[in-house]
Amino acid sequence: MSNTVELLGHYGSDETIACSAWTSTSRELTDGKRERIGKLINMLWSQGHETPFEKATVHFLVDTDIASHIHLLKHRMSSLNAESARYKELKEDKYYIPDDWGDTLRTGHGVETWAERLAEYTIKGNKLYHQCIADLEPVLGRKRAKESARFFKTYNSQIQADVMFNMRSFANFLKLRRSPEAQLEIRQIADIMLEQVMSISGNPFKETIQAWKNSSIIKEEV
Repeated sequence: MSNTVELLGHYGSDETIACSAWTSTSRELTDGKRERIGKLINMLWSQGHETPFEKATVHFLVDTDIASHIHLLKHRMSSLNAESARYKELKEDKYYIPDDWGDTLRTGHGVETWAERLAEYTIKGNKLYHQCIADLEPVLGRKRAKESARFFKTYNSQIQADVMFNMRSFANFLKLRRSPEAQLEIRQIADIMLEQVMSISGNPFKETIQAWKNSSIIKEEV
């Protein structure tokens, strides 16, 4: 199955970011100030005054393969909580097959595709995972059985993660994970996240996203 992203919610807007910056002088939001929000946000970002962008957040629920999950964990300024195989047995054996493998990339023997081989290998690992827990629990206890049986889980096994970024850390995530050098799966996740934020009703981060485009944080349309 494919990796999935769901925007759970957001806090703040361009106005929130601008008011945070205006705290240095006066937070009173006049009509004149509202007209200058776009200009202010672009100036803040282009000159490296990024602290006000930490006052607004975006919040996602992500089902992703373990390899992509590790990329998410590397972003220390994000807030992330995920399923833990230490505390529960992963009953739903979700796994990811690369989208670009398709049905044409066959093994050297030409009998089955690599997608079929990976699925077969993953299903076998999942069966061993559950059997290992059942066999080890009477000897080691359920907690140790669960945490050690995880070694049978393959890298394409999917887990669910609750991820929140402030807009400063989200920009850093997009810059790194939408890069052509990033792994395809995490690029796809980053693209979907950006698309969902840009589709929020009322477009509350319109000026922030434009500032990112101006500074090449976002280098192409999604």
